[in-house]
Amino acid sequence: MSVWPAWEVQEGEGATSWFHVRLAFADGARVDLLAVVADGCASLEDVRAQPALSLDDLAVLADWIEGPLFEACGLGPVPEEGEPGVSRRARPAWPRGVEGRWLVAQEYRAAQQEGVDPVLAVMCATGHSRRKSLRMIAQARDAGYLTPRHARR
Repeated sequence: MSVWPAWEVQEGEGATSWFHVRLAFADGARVDLLAVVADGCASLEDVRAQPALSLDDLAVLADWIEGPLFEACGLGPVPEEGEPGVSRRARPAWPRGVEGRWLVAQEYRAAQQEGVDPVLAVMCATGHSRRKSLRMIAQARDAGYLTPRHARR
């Protein structure tokens, strides 16, 4: 992910800053957006994605960029709600080993049943990149928690 300033408007003692943000994935997908930071709050002003994002993807987009965006504009790590000064983890804790592979398989199957992108569901659940999520899905397949991707002949 890359973040760079677009422009800033001074308003009395405060300022409103706009930032260009780009998320690029290994498979060629990318998301470009314009984020606004004012009074310690961030909002998305414009989002362009190739391929297009679903509503579920848009819901997690802010979580993906919030920490790096606040760090880029000098506000430091984003605190937990109600706990000023305590930094929030950029990605949720995810168990390793057998338990982690089983949970990946659960997320993957639940997304399939709901008719949404299962890889994106694993990305959202684990907080990992697409590449890492695909590796985790492959490990769940190898462990027998998911059916093989391709039938061997």
